[in-house]
Amino acid sequence: MAYDAVMPDSLSHAETLATVPLFAGLAPAALGDVANSLVARRFRRGEVIFHQGDPGNALFIVESGVVKISLPSEAGEEAILATLQVGEFFGELALLDGAPRSATAVAMEPSRMLVLARDRFRALLAEASIRDALLVGVAKELRRLTIHVEELHFLDIAGRLAARLAYLAGEGGTRLADGALRLDLPLTQSDLAAMVGCTRQSVNKLLGQFADDGLIRLDRDAVVVMDLERLIRFSRR
Repeated sequence: MAYDAVMPDSLSHAETLATVPLFAGLAPAALGDVANSLVARRFRRGEVIFHQGDPGNALFIVESGVVKISLPSEAGEEAILATLQVGEFFGELALLDGAPRSATAVAMEPSRMLVLARDRFRALLAEASIRDALLVGVAKELRRLTIHVEELHFLDIAGRLAARLAYLAGEGGTRLADGALRLDLPLTQSDLAAMVGCTRQSVNKLLGQFADDGLIRLDRDAVVVMDLERLIRFSRR
């Protein structure tokens, strides 16, 4: 694992933890204790945080940047399962069952992670609020993956892409003055293709069609969803 260490800043870490659902139920003193256990790491764009099959030795919290969780193939392709932003955490499954990492995590832009060692994380599970929040998080992720599998099996490529854009806009889009939602994630057309199970060329063609139909607008560095409800309806047509 190649990363750059960062000098500790426990106060800043405690403020970050207070915004993370997993730790939000802790009292300020307990948050401070957890913050003192964290180590900050910086990752460069495209740098692997951990590989599928690596031992699970830590929980990661996104303090800045964006991370993608993906399944790589032997042919060099990938299936992107999730994109995680500030305040989200990952890597917890391997800490619970002791199995190797089930997917690969990569920084999609320069990112800073807060890292909590496995032993400290497992000790925190004695806190009822941590256990409850973890169960909610795991259930949410299971529901999200169930929806994703449903899309892959029952929607055509256009429907899958529309559904994925709608999900990304609804989860983390920036609302513009005209009511549109801008996707600020650093997503390439290849990334979108890896999310919906098709080629980059197909995504390029469909994005052009969506733009012609007024569903989206293609800015120089981002996709803007012009009408979220209409895009959702299109994905279900």
